[in-house]
Amino acid sequence: MAPTGERLANAASSSSTDERFNLSGPSVPLDARLNAYRSDLADIGLAGRILAPHYARPLMRACGAHATYVRGRADGESAAISELLPGEDFAVLEYAGGWAWGYCAADHVVGYVEAITLAAPQIWTHIVCEKWAPVAPDARITAPVLAGLPMGARLHGEECGACLSTEYGCVPLSHLRPIAEPCEDPVAVAERLIGAPYLEGGRGPAGVDAAGLIQLALGLSGIEAPRFVEQLAVLGAPVPSGAPLRPGDLIVADSEAGLMIDDLMLIHASRSAGKVTTAPYAAFDGPDTARRRLF
Repeated sequence: MAPTGERLANAASSSSTDERFNLSGPSVPLDARLNAYRSDLADIGLAGRILAPHYARPLMRACGAHATYVRGRADGESAAISELLPGEDFAVLEYAGGWAWGYCAADHVVGYVEAITLAAPQIWTHIVCEKWAPVAPDARITAPVLAGLPMGARLHGEECGACLSTEYGCVPLSHLRPIAEPCEDPVAVAERLIGAPYLEGGRGPAGVDAAGLIQLALGLSGIEAPRFVEQLAVLGAPVPSGAPLRPGDLIVADSEAGLMIDDLMLIHASRSAGKVTTAPYAAFDGPDTARRRLF
């Protein structure tokens, strides 16, 4: 039997009989990566768009102290679709067998996360803007580092001298930004991850894919970005034909995506190189290459 807390959470978010709808007519085709529906259950927000035997109201939770992968199946061996960073919200539609099914609140990516990795959401005050932020037991300069928080991790705490006092410990303010104060340069953010390994589905310094790097760098700079490469190809506005590229321009070519560092070079998470690296724009230029200006 599921633990009491899990049963109560599931009751608040899943499909009891009073959440059934008697709809008629055909369902509308939807992208299952971004719309939470299965043959047996769907997000109540889709009730007017798709037929399902049961609908669930989302229960908002948040990723705990450790990043967790969003998977396509309730199986720790299944491929990662995306990654939740500490503090990021996840809308739970069902708890079952130690897994939570639902969607990432920021980009609506649908999948399964291990239920034990989720915690109560909070009002976050700061976000990690460096590759890793050290966590110490107190504010002493000689205090040992107990753990690290990845870029993009959200924190709630109070500023105490040069540190932020959080539930995890003390984190140097030099590694953080207030939530309301985004970074000024997404290219500089991306460059902090140079050398990070390429990992399909990853969104952080432990492993990141092409779209994950772009989404993370833009997000820390106050620009919302979608999760998948093909979605990036329509972000912002097209760079006029013949116009020179500028720092920060987005380049999308097939399954690759990068940000221009200057008018010749870009930074990207490279599958072939196996890491975040730089490359000449000429290697991506082609008839189907999307050149997008974001600001």
